[in-house]
Amino acid sequence: MRRVVMVAALAAGLATGVSAGAQVVLTEPSAPLLPQNFGEWKQTSEAAPVGELTLTTVSKQALEECGPERSKVTDYVRGGRKIHVEAIQFGDRTGAFSAYTLVKRAGMREAKDLGSRDAVGDGAVLFTVSASVVLISGASATDVASLKPLAAVMPKVAGNKGVAPLLPTLLPAKGLVNGSLRYALGPATYAAEGGVLPANELEFSKAGEAVTAEYSGKGGKETLTVLMYPTPAIAGKITQEITDALPKLGPGFATARVKRDAEVVSLASGALPAEEAQRLVESVHLRQDFAVDPDVQPVEPTEHTKVIQTYSLLTSIAVLAGVLMSAAVLLGLFLGGGRALYRVARGKPAAVEVEFLSLHLATENKPVQFQASDPTDAV
Repeated sequence: MRRVVMVAALAAGLATGVSAGAQVVLTEPSAPLLPQNFGEWKQTSEAAPVGELTLTTVSKQALEECGPERSKVTDYVRGGRKIHVEAIQFGDRTGAFSAYTLVKRAGMREAKDLGSRDAVGDGAVLFTVSASVVLISGASATDVASLKPLAAVMPKVAGNKGVAPLLPTLLPAKGLVNGSLRYALGPATYAAEGGVLPANELEFSKAGEAVTAEYSGKGGKETLTVLMYPTPAIAGKITQEITDALPKLGPGFATARVKRDAEVVSLASGALPAEEAQRLVESVHLRQDFAVDPDVQPVEPTEHTKVIQTYSLLTSIAVLAGVLMSAAVLLGLFLGGGRALYRVARGKPAAVEVEFLSLHLATENKPVQFQASDPTDAV
């Protein structure tokens, strides 16, 4: 009975609010960033040991460039063992991947056993899933299987926010040093990841992106830097600036080579001969790869896309209507004009039909006169 009264009171309150013109907005609460329990791991109030690698020591300015939205820290225990879990959710998957490459340390073994990508080192497991990055202290490669339930329950983002960045997929696979890929969305991230170019001169403020990776060849190691910009004009300007600055960047750029492909700028610098450096930049091509990604939800069309689709549909309808009208006019001219020409060629008037446009109802109109039928007027 009490529940019925409460429901009635709630309904009355909503009705009053609506009648008063108040706007009722219902929002779906966000899923927890970290669960209370997952698999065999249970949340504990006892503090777990934190290793040398922690998100608190990462450059705050670099992380801000990745677009963090919320974070969570929780300790878990299983069979007497404790782990310390740090998680950050970013605005989209692009920012999460940039943060993942920022946090990852040299020597960590990369794989795809957890989430989209994971890196396992001495006493630490790092992985990214959808738009989140998770760092686990006190874990090792033997704990990866028990951590899969955590990756499965992490919040997922849909639409454009769940699309993986294109730029890292442009790197050639041949000769790539495992774990050397770094992805940056701003100058602070690029500098913190060991970029070889002056970070403040790469126009990150114009929606620029950068990926850096190490390649191993017969002549030594080479650093491949690939930049992407919204327009070819910006990319062309950066290409010229990099080319002009190469003689001032030191001996490591003596055999460096630069190439631009539409919106993409590639730079190979290091110990490789000029010919190998040129082949390396030539292997970077702007292309669109299509793959099935379990982390990505279907992309909903944006308002801009809907407008373009509607405009295209209306344009097609207008073109079709114009073609049909033109065909009707041509057909009428062909049939009517052809018949008239045929009659004129036979020495007859072009048309002898009675005028049907008038009903001759007015007294001043003369009565209609019908001519005698002529058997030769069949045409």
